[in-house]
Amino acid sequence: MPTALITGASAGLGAGFARALAAQDHTLILTARRTDRLEALAAELRAAHGVAVHVLAADLADPAAPARLLADIAAAGLTIDLLVNNAGYGARGDFAALDRDEQLGMVDLNCRALVALAHGVLPQMIARGSGAILNIASTAAFQPGPWMAVYYASKAFVLSFSEALHEEVRGSGVRVSALCPGPTRTEFADRAGMGDMAAFDAIASDADTVVRDGLAAIRTNSAVKISGAVNTLMADAVRFAPRMVARKLAGSFQKRRG
Repeated sequence: MPTALITGASAGLGAGFARALAAQDHTLILTARRTDRLEALAAELRAAHGVAVHVLAADLADPAAPARLLADIAAAGLTIDLLVNNAGYGARGDFAALDRDEQLGMVDLNCRALVALAHGVLPQMIARGSGAILNIASTAAFQPGPWMAVYYASKAFVLSFSEALHEEVRGSGVRVSALCPGPTRTEFADRAGMGDMAAFDAIASDADTVVRDGLAAIRTNSAVKISGAVNTLMADAVRFAPRMVARKLAGSFQKRRG
């Protein structure tokens, strides 16, 4: 059975990927900060699908945590066939007013940890001639995002990085994809301060659809997968719009409340 490492697995898309991959008979390694949630999900998946589920709690915003996590996985004799780099968070508000450490932590988790884990598993995948990395970006990656400046920038990094890796490993047997969901009904919205936005709720997708699109991207080795037809149209429109227009539209969306 292939083994998948899923970060941010305690809720939202991470838990959705865990359930979908357990149904496909993957051995799972689940990581996030909240051990109790991970253990509850692991028990659910073992009971429902009879798969092996390993829980390794970690705060990946700690720069030392990815290396510790990979060392623990190696010590357990596990080999990662699929890495789902899902862990991340956002914060909404004026950049100057938001907490500095929270925003730096966002960079550490959304970007640094993702790079560290990809770098930790990719050499072995290339040596085996097989494996896959799915990095969760966002439609936010396609334009600057006033009032969510760091989050949008972090997802632009994830998208660019993923596309570059996809090209580097072409022909090696290893697949790298960036999944770009739009607004999605998960705990992320509340964490980012967007849960009270009527505009968000009106266009938000369900998590199961996003998970399905992400796994399809890996199967087909798509460099970039935008989840949802409306999101695809919006992302394409932003790419061809003047940058000034794109940032003003994004800023208007972030400022507008219900």
